[in-house]
Amino acid sequence: MNLLARSSTPEAKARLAVIMRTPMSRYYGRIRFTEAVRMAMHATLRRFGVDINRIPSDRWLREMPVRTVLDIGANTGQFARAARHLFPTSQIYSFEPLEDCFRQLRLSFDNDPLWRGYQCALGSEEGEAVFHRSTSSASSSMLTMAELHTEAFPETSGGWDERVQIHRLDDILSGEELAAGVLLKLDVQGFEDRVLDGATRVLTKSQIVITEVSFDRLYHDQALFEDIYGRLRQAGFAFHGTSGQLSHPADGRILQADAIFLRDQDLSHGDAMSKMG
Repeated sequence: MNLLARSSTPEAKARLAVIMRTPMSRYYGRIRFTEAVRMAMHATLRRFGVDINRIPSDRWLREMPVRTVLDIGANTGQFARAARHLFPTSQIYSFEPLEDCFRQLRLSFDNDPLWRGYQCALGSEEGEAVFHRSTSSASSSMLTMAELHTEAFPETSGGWDERVQIHRLDDILSGEELAAGVLLKLDVQGFEDRVLDGATRVLTKSQIVITEVSFDRLYHDQALFEDIYGRLRQAGFAFHGTSGQLSHPADGRILQADAIFLRDQDLSHGDAMSKMG
């Protein structure tokens, strides 16, 4: 049988035709060149702490029946935009204390009827607090940076302090009916434990928690992975691994990662689908 006839698409037929017209030595030379380029690109990315073979698929998350997204530490909306792509009919609540970041966030979602934004920090108590603004907005925190942070990432050093409103998540959402299938995302630069302390009621309604965790102190008085793991385990969640690891650029040690927790009854994807639906 003609090999071109067996190719299912015009693109596949065209590629096969080129291969058949190309002397084998030149064809395999191209393969070796392409592989060498691919390996060189991977090696370059690994020097910057990125292993392209380890970048996880979001398919597992896309297939979860998430109807509510709580985006804590929204910055300019990076996670919220990804969540809107993954869950087009979900209600998204975003929380960001920095005025300029919140302005950009709001511009991105002004025409989204299923988005609601709050310009405030979250913690374990209500009031006003000092927020430490970094020259890199994503590294800003309620906590001051530790030496390890500025040593590993000098571009984040410097900045100024701002006064911000701080609230408890439970209080802000006390009058909201959260649709079942709640995803709680935390990216608050070491302040995760205080946010969780102020979200005990919301946590009982959540099925998925994706939280940044640290394995070494990048901020003074921050909680480390063990503490966050213990709190979420006690709240009825099981640890399901990490993604997006951040390595020290000098020695390669893992400093941070995004940790994934699911409710105990959601340990299998099939159970999650049946119990959350």
